[in-house]
Amino acid sequence: MKICGLQKLTALDFPGRIACTVFTPGCNFRCGFCHNAALVTAGEMPEDIDLEEIFSYLRKRRGILDGVVLTGGEPLMQDGLSDFLREVKAMGYLAKLDTNGSFPEKLEELLNENLVDYVAMDIKNSPEKYTKSCGVKLLDWSKIEKSIELIIKCAPDYEFRTTAVAQLHSDEDFRAMGGLIKGARNWYIQKFVDSGALIGSGFSAPADADLRRWAEIASSFAEKVGIRGI
Repeated sequence: MKICGLQKLTALDFPGRIACTVFTPGCNFRCGFCHNAALVTAGEMPEDIDLEEIFSYLRKRRGILDGVVLTGGEPLMQDGLSDFLREVKAMGYLAKLDTNGSFPEKLEELLNENLVDYVAMDIKNSPEKYTKSCGVKLLDWSKIEKSIELIIKCAPDYEFRTTAVAQLHSDEDFRAMGGLIKGARNWYIQKFVDSGALIGSGFSAPADADLRRWAEIASSFAEKVGIRGI
């Protein structure tokens, strides 16, 4: 398994927990608004971090940290992810997985083995605009639907989240996304932030009024809706 970044402390990325965040390289999507572009484009890939360095840090932080967040990139692309999570769980940590939902078979394996305690899946856009938001020409839509189903039915705790971009989203898109995850426990709308190192260009944050209106639309579909970034 490849790891190319470690944030040693976060109180934001794992709801209700103090955690560290482990970053994995590589992604099968090319979302133009992605703020982790360096983890996605191989030409800019940071150097690998030795696994033992991560495990050593986790052993020292027992009793201080509650959990470990796996993010990317797309962590489910990594060989050895299950072994890594087994080690994390054996140390007594909770595990959170961030995913784009395009690898439901691997997600199901982790859930069946109780290796993840919290799953955060990105809902990029309405089905009609999904490939545009993902920056890919072809997408197996059934995999996205399967991941949504697995998370709602099987994840111990979870959230769906949408990074809202002025040029990509509308009221109708949020109604369509809501239909995909109807009955979900948590849906967070995240205000786009330009990191300065995006894959694409020409993107901007929606107005706060738009975010609030979209949250109101979303509230018809999910039990809890929140806005991040305002």
